[in-house]
Amino acid sequence: MNKQSKIERCPWCGNDPTYIHYHDTEWGVPVFDDQKLFEFLILEGAQAGLSWITILKRRDGYRKAFAEFNAEKVARFTPKRVEKLLSNPEIIRNRLKVEAAITNAQIFLNLQEEFGSFSDYSWRFVDNKPILNKWKNLSELPATSKKSDAFSADLKKRGMKFVGSTIIYAHMQATGMVNDHLVSCFRYQECLPAH
Repeated sequence: MNKQSKIERCPWCGNDPTYIHYHDTEWGVPVFDDQKLFEFLILEGAQAGLSWITILKRRDGYRKAFAEFNAEKVARFTPKRVEKLLSNPEIIRNRLKVEAAITNAQIFLNLQEEFGSFSDYSWRFVDNKPILNKWKNLSELPATSKKSDAFSADLKKRGMKFVGSTIIYAHMQATGMVNDHLVSCFRYQECLPAH
């Protein structure tokens, strides 16, 4: 029996090495870095209607296409740049999603200015500490929460697109605002905040 099979993980990551690596190293880890938060916003917006693995496998393509997830650069993308992106096979070529990423980058910069950082703005929705759930089965995981509803509504009010409550809940899970690893998963303990 190899080491991999002894480790208990959340079953959603299956056997795909890209998915397993993401689950084991990133998902549920609290993120306070604005560039990383912007990356997840772009990737989660792109995911709408698709599987997360589809996006993960294109992550490098997104990194190149969206200026290493530099919000200031993305906010200045021109209509000509949009057309170029729409012919890029390394990303999801959906005009609404590409244009939303640019709009969202502009609003992201406004939020940084207003709150000092996007991190400070977002973590307010969970009282600046991760929500620790204690799920035993995948079927218990919600698609949204009251907190993601509030976060989503505020982003929409400010003009962001592709930030519905389900997308924002996924964002909160990915960036560790919510620890939704199953309690049986080896990452559950590892993602708990240090006391």
